[in-house]
Amino acid sequence: MVRIDRSMENLNMRNWRGLRFVAVRILLLLVALTDASAAKAVELQLTLPSEFYAVVDSEMSVYFAETILAEQTTEFQFQATCEIGLQEANRWRVVPKAGDVGRHKFTLSVADAEGNRLATATSTLVVAPVDAGKNRKLRLLIVGDSLTHASEYPNEIARLLGRPGNPVFTMLGTHKPGSAAAGVAHEGYGGWTWQRFVEHYEPEPDGTYRKMSSPFVFLGEDGKSGLDVPRYIAEHCDGVAPDVVIFKLGINDCFHASVESTVAIDETIDRMFTYADRLVAAFREAAPQARLGICLTTPGNARNGAFEANYNDPLRRWRWRQIQHRLVQRQIEHFGKRREEGLFIIPTELNLDTVDGYPANNGVHPNSAGYVQIGTTIYAWLKAVGTTSPD
Repeated sequence: MVRIDRSMENLNMRNWRGLRFVAVRILLLLVALTDASAAKAVELQLTLPSEFYAVVDSEMSVYFAETILAEQTTEFQFQATCEIGLQEANRWRVVPKAGDVGRHKFTLSVADAEGNRLATATSTLVVAPVDAGKNRKLRLLIVGDSLTHASEYPNEIARLLGRPGNPVFTMLGTHKPGSAAAGVAHEGYGGWTWQRFVEHYEPEPDGTYRKMSSPFVFLGEDGKSGLDVPRYIAEHCDGVAPDVVIFKLGINDCFHASVESTVAIDETIDRMFTYADRLVAAFREAAPQARLGICLTTPGNARNGAFEANYNDPLRRWRWRQIQHRLVQRQIEHFGKRREEGLFIIPTELNLDTVDGYPANNGVHPNSAGYVQIGTTIYAWLKAVGTTSPD
């Protein structure tokens, strides 16, 4: 009997050890899965601005692929929650009605293919009435790069502002390309950066935008060139400061940043901010009552082939996506909580279809449909913020 009891005891011990081994393995697996989910959430970097804007009877969208950092987004499931609007396969969209005017909480969640939630972010949709700013005077200046130079989104802003129920607007600027509609002007030039607008002086201009001084840089009495926004206003705005200044820059400043690490990308962005801050401060001082809007840098074409066509490098799409996503995060962080200064961000990265809003052969320049979406986003911000009374 003793031998039997000891055999049973040994058997029980072996079973306990086996069960304990299995339990430990299960626990370790659960920890690993939890860590993997946490790592995926960090990797995705789900990013939304604190607010985005829409106008009654005008469509606005949030394209899911532009909210996360992932080379391919088809493996993820998105769930948008808002009391108005509808979810589609690749976006959430809304065409607000008059009863929707006001503020609406918007939540976006991302899950993996198995439905495991990886990240959640919230924002607020601000819906402006169709007659917001009606009959108010609006002097609007847009500063930008080649996307502004093309004049398609400024044309769309002018078209939308020309409808009934809008401010009486004037578009300021010395640049009126042939592609600009009647009454459309701006300071948008292909390839330009924040730095070029702040510093560039051309002693021997040839009449082209490639060889010209920044419109905001002048030669002083001391023979030295410098940033002089008051002089720009005096000479090119009839001495009357703009009511709204919109800046759409960043692509040329950061396109070639190293993607070796986030630190490397940040170094390029930090350098860009030194010039952005100087230009913003100069306008803030020269036009203290103006609303200043910083457009969040738009994403590129979703097609690798577009970047291969432009740069003979299909891998550049993913490199630019990493830079652009980080740049949007930094712009939100740097400019996003300065409303008391009259400084706002305009979420132009959300309402842009990176497939149907781009031609097949261009990496960063949208087609007409994409430019219309950019113009609609800026128009919505103007109606919700830019034409309202100062806080």
